[in-house]
Amino acid sequence: MNLAELRRSVALVDATWRGARVERVVQPDERRVVLTLHRAGRDDVHLLLCAEPTTARLSCLATKAAAPPSPPGFAQLLRARLIGTRLVEATLLGEDRQALLRFDGGLGAHGLLLALLGPRSNVFLLDAEQRVVGALRPLAETRRDLALGAPWQPPPSAPPPARADAFAAVPDDAFFAAVEALAVSREQRGAAGTLRQRVERALRRAAQSLGKKQALLAADAGGTAEAELLRREGELLKSVVGGLKPGAREARARDFSTGEEVVLALDPTLSPRKNLDERFRRARKAERRAERALRERGDVDARAEALAGLQREFTALPAEDDGAALRSFAERPDVARLLGRFAPEPATGAAPGSPSAGATPAGLASVRPPRVWRLGKHELPPRLAPRVYTSGDGLEIWVGRSDEGNDLLSTRLARGNDLFFHLDASPGSHVVLRTQGRGDPPSESVLDACELAVHFSKTRKAPSADVLVAPIKNVRKPKGAKPGLVFVSGGRHVRLRRDPKRLERLLAGRDPS
Repeated sequence: MNLAELRRSVALVDATWRGARVERVVQPDERRVVLTLHRAGRDDVHLLLCAEPTTARLSCLATKAAAPPSPPGFAQLLRARLIGTRLVEATLLGEDRQALLRFDGGLGAHGLLLALLGPRSNVFLLDAEQRVVGALRPLAETRRDLALGAPWQPPPSAPPPARADAFAAVPDDAFFAAVEALAVSREQRGAAGTLRQRVERALRRAAQSLGKKQALLAADAGGTAEAELLRREGELLKSVVGGLKPGAREARARDFSTGEEVVLALDPTLSPRKNLDERFRRARKAERRAERALRERGDVDARAEALAGLQREFTALPAEDDGAALRSFAERPDVARLLGRFAPEPATGAAPGSPSAGATPAGLASVRPPRVWRLGKHELPPRLAPRVYTSGDGLEIWVGRSDEGNDLLSTRLARGNDLFFHLDASPGSHVVLRTQGRGDPPSESVLDACELAVHFSKTRKAPSADVLVAPIKNVRKPKGAKPGLVFVSGGRHVRLRRDPKRLERLLAGRDPS
């Protein structure tokens, strides 16, 4: 959506829906937010703020957006701040593609800012002082010059050249429908292109993997000749082993079938008898390897032939269609297995180009894969990976699952300005609030982390509790201490009055991975 189209969209929203009440907030994926606005005497409108790089827009959906099973953190933040507020104004900031929706209600004034910046497009929640409260996409990916709690600033880059409204001939009452039709068409093509690239990558990598396997099996199948040579050397060595001295580096034996003298290399660190046994051991190993290779070669060759058939089918798929044939091919069990192994979905959630909620063709929408936790190159087993919750301000809260997991969480995974939460003299999970580098995280996020610290302790049923809060840099693991035991220097105590609704919200928003 260019500047002229965004200006028209903002004007239509302001003229038609100013004063409407926010009834529902849904975040279908990591690039979209949908607000349902209600106004007496009118049908509800489903206002879409989309930060997809290629189709970013302010638009209206014809149907209600489907909510994911677990609301993401930004959606929880918007629900807490915007539900029940009314749209005060929709306006365009300056001559750049920055659309601001102003709301007012019980928690004061807030602004929802849609910034259309191509690959850096984002949606920001601003407070009454224009400070950034939360963002749909990570600031590190879109606006490194901004920070949570800091004032919002316009982008430093110059606005793009002005372009004409591509929907100038479309009347106002059909404008949003035309915008959505074009956007969905582009997203379908983009999603189909992404899926085609994944399938092509999976087939190519599978072929490379099978090729390596076939080469290894061919080499192993030659073990029969190696075994024969080792056995022959063993028989020759057997005839002279009694006369060899410890530490000998070679043995000379007469081959009676040829009459030639054969020199056999020995390992001087082994006794003559051990050298003899080692020859026959290696011969048996080479034989077993050759037998296994011969057994497996037929199966691997059959798999390679089947893969070649899939490659031919993929090449024969029409290059330009609605994606139905490609989806059908990708959903076949044999192809789906290859995709899962050799070209899995990206870990960042919805892939660029995935269609809008409510208009997603089956098979094209991205499914968020489970989070993979690593320390260096090593993947952590699930029992050591922390549980992940989201505060009302959109910050992640990590909770240890076990004593060993607590150690890793507090001494290896957490860092920077993260905060550590625990109850004194009460066994329980270590809790860490990820502050995104901030030295003063929102107080509501601190209370959310305190709530979880109490819930995952032995005093979980207490109506109130004192929770220790300290910077993660003040947490140390004493040498030789038992798992889960750490020393904390400094910090402060927060007196928490338990809030069942707060706890319910946090538990409902747990990351399923």
